[in-house]
Amino acid sequence: MNTPISWIKAYVPDLDCSVQEYVDKMTLSGSHVENAVYLDKNLEKIVVGKIEKIEKHPDADKLVVCQVNIGTETIQIVTGAPNVVKGAMVPVVLDGGRVAGGHDGSPNPENGIKIKKGKLRGVPSNGMMCSIEELGSNRDMYPEAPENGIYIFDAAKNVKPGDDAVAALGLRDAVVEFEITSNRVDCFSMIGMAREASATFEKPFYPPEVKETGNKENVEDYISVEVVDTDLCPRYTARVVKNIKLAPSPEWMQRRLAAVGIRPINNIVDITNYVMEEYGQPMHAYDLATIRGNKIIVKRAEDGQVYTTLDGQERHLDHDVIMINDAEGPVGVGGIMGGENSMVTDDIKTMLFEAATFDGTNIRLSSKRIGMRTEASAKFEKGLDPENALAAINRACQLVEELGAGEVVGGVVDVYPNPVEDVTIPFEPEKYNKLLGTDISEEQMLGYFKYLEIGYDAETRTLAIPSFRQDLRCSADIAEEVARFFGYDNIPTTLPKGESTTGKISLAARVEEIARDVAEQNGFCGSMCYSFESPKVFDKLLLPKDDELRNAIVIANPLGEDYSIMRTIELNGILTSLAGNYNHRNKNVRLYEIANVYLPESLPLTELPDERKRMVFGMYGDYDFFLLKGVLEELFMKLGLSGKVNYEPSKEKPFLHPGRQALLYINGICVGYIGQVHPEVCENYDMKCEAYVAGLDLPSIVDKVTFDRKYKGVARYPAVNRDLSLVMKKDIFVGQLEKVMKEKGGKLLESIKLFDVYEGSQIEEGYKSVAFNLVFRASDRSLEAAEVNKVVDKILAELEKMGVKIRA
Repeated sequence: MNTPISWIKAYVPDLDCSVQEYVDKMTLSGSHVENAVYLDKNLEKIVVGKIEKIEKHPDADKLVVCQVNIGTETIQIVTGAPNVVKGAMVPVVLDGGRVAGGHDGSPNPENGIKIKKGKLRGVPSNGMMCSIEELGSNRDMYPEAPENGIYIFDAAKNVKPGDDAVAALGLRDAVVEFEITSNRVDCFSMIGMAREASATFEKPFYPPEVKETGNKENVEDYISVEVVDTDLCPRYTARVVKNIKLAPSPEWMQRRLAAVGIRPINNIVDITNYVMEEYGQPMHAYDLATIRGNKIIVKRAEDGQVYTTLDGQERHLDHDVIMINDAEGPVGVGGIMGGENSMVTDDIKTMLFEAATFDGTNIRLSSKRIGMRTEASAKFEKGLDPENALAAINRACQLVEELGAGEVVGGVVDVYPNPVEDVTIPFEPEKYNKLLGTDISEEQMLGYFKYLEIGYDAETRTLAIPSFRQDLRCSADIAEEVARFFGYDNIPTTLPKGESTTGKISLAARVEEIARDVAEQNGFCGSMCYSFESPKVFDKLLLPKDDELRNAIVIANPLGEDYSIMRTIELNGILTSLAGNYNHRNKNVRLYEIANVYLPESLPLTELPDERKRMVFGMYGDYDFFLLKGVLEELFMKLGLSGKVNYEPSKEKPFLHPGRQALLYINGICVGYIGQVHPEVCENYDMKCEAYVAGLDLPSIVDKVTFDRKYKGVARYPAVNRDLSLVMKKDIFVGQLEKVMKEKGGKLLESIKLFDVYEGSQIEEGYKSVAFNLVFRASDRSLEAAEVNKVVDKILAELEKMGVKIRA
């Protein structure tokens, strides 16, 4: 967004600062400056001079010798300019001064061109009269300048010899280029940037005062408007100007347009461009004589429709392009460009002014599809404020009357079915200060809001957000406004405020970390297996045809059949890895993996599957079931679950040996399994050895974990040991005996240790002998033998009910 500072000062007249101060403060208040171009760069010692006398050069036919009055004295200048005349007021650079460039408009040197007095063909010359190009400008900005010759001031300027010629030409100015973010639509206008400057420098803002315009006629007698697709055109306003008088626009308007890069054309075109830059609202003018049926219809184009725009190009349209139509057909592409069949010509008598609001997203997509992006579409695609359209068209009509460009017809056609609703936000100064780490008073905040035209209701303590501030929708947005006008550089360095928290990982992550440590400390290597598997896995694992684990999610675009489903069981990957190691003749291998399985609620998927984190252990070699069980018990001990996990013999898992498997339960909930891999499964994986696996459902275990630890001092009283040698049937498990011992031993039973298992000739067939060491201890006294014997008797009595007897 290019903004001449002189144009900004038209709305903020009290703005008194250097260009650098303006650039710095505007940047600090959030309006990022990309560049600043000084129009008077390299222009030094240039004054207004009056040509008093002209004589021919004695030795050159194309040169003349002029006597030029510069106010303080009359100096002699030799020139070859063809348009010098006696009495002309011209810009003169004095001895030692600088100009920006050459008469031919050649690129300006970095430091300009220094002018020194000297002689031309033997005649002294004490300065130089300048063309507009030598002053760093061009004929687009100064159309009255001659194409070849020096610039001559118009008599209406009332300049006199000795005046500052640069100031007289309006070149004591700078054009500042701002980088505007897409959420600040209001800043794509001079008024918007002037409002920002007003708030930044805390100077009064005076927007253009739009006066009522129009004769006593009614515009609806000239034109009617129908908006069919209000979703693409929220508001459409139209006014009519008759008795058009095309002429050049005034100098001040031409200068401002040229400064922002718009070439002046005539008063009508310049007015539409001027209002577009001033209000940020694109406008369009139609020759009312070309509007058939005196009716405007705003609706979508037809698929395949072809239309010729103002640039003479045929545009191929579709249903998503909004079109401006008359009673018989299209006259323009809405928000992008008018049509060739409704263009304004020099013969125009009555003109239709249009100021509308179009859907920004639609304009952006439409301009891409039809291959045409204009200054208007660039603004519309940001999403303009509908409230701005009426103000802009009334401003344009006011300028028409002020410039004598035509007679404005009274009234306005305004199709606005769904007006923008007012937005209010609670005023919460304490919250803003807490967020920013500042201590800014309410009065100071409200002072900023006043410059930004944000209203305040003291009774309800709410802020009324103007419609042009579409970026203000919550308290954080308001806090940002406070911060940028208070000054980010003024915000003190403070420590964050709030309750202190302990930085730590989550419970689930901590459990996984402990599980990895236990596995690796016991010689297991981490494995990472594919989540994609083959449906053949279920057959290799001997799963029944009706097993729920076969209900797997099928991948839409798999790499192949072997990677076509998401795994529902964790075993395949670890068994595949064990088989790979076995076939590479690695003798003793221990592996583990922590990864997800994907269990759908139903198929086809209607919601995301249950992704459960599972841990699986696998091993073969010089290891057995009890070693793997010991690893699990160490893990449970470190998770605070010692004594809470029960191992129940089972035949439920088809992939495990039917006589060598167990399920793990905590408080009646199954949390995993352990066992020897079924020999047939080993064959399916091409392993000719015994393998052992264990699987844990980590989410179920995390719910039971505790890291509460209570310190117990060294025992002060002696322990009492009892050894029990028991005989029982082979189908009774040791774990069942331990469970009884713990229940009947009570608080006095400190530990249980199995130290012998015997089956042989001295034991009846079908029976086995097991021996336990029981340790009893009291924390407050020395135990007596009778007290211990009483507890042992209770244990033996309960065991006898299970058919367990003392070995003779």
